[in-house]
Amino acid sequence: MPSPTDTVLAFIQAINSHEIETLANLMTSDFEFVDSLGDLVRGRDQMRQAWIAYFFMIPDYRIEVAGIFSQGGSVVVTGKASGTVAVRGELPSANTWEIPMAAHADVRDGCVARWQVFADNEPVRQILNRR
Repeated sequence: MPSPTDTVLAFIQAINSHEIETLANLMTSDFEFVDSLGDLVRGRDQMRQAWIAYFFMIPDYRIEVAGIFSQGGSVVVTGKASGTVAVRGELPSANTWEIPMAAHADVRDGCVARWQVFADNEPVRQILNRR
């Protein structure tokens, strides 16, 4: 079984590659996602749909890891997230953003059980509000 760190790195790779089924396979059935506003998505199937919608809105979304720290099944990632908010399938440069971020993952039995993101998404909100 992979280490919790390896599981989280595989999860991030699947995010960066926008591999929905790989992401789903790396989530527990009772997976929880908590965004930077504290909103919760519960369940693998619900999160699969959320990823599909997010990648449609930000088709070049990616996470760049600067640091990763692990203790037991708890993993913390620091780095940055970036992407471009799409407009009718186009990626206008004015809609490109990059923000510092951190994420906390709880890993259980080789899968991510909880993924909580900490970031100031104000640049993304400003772009969305302009649309």
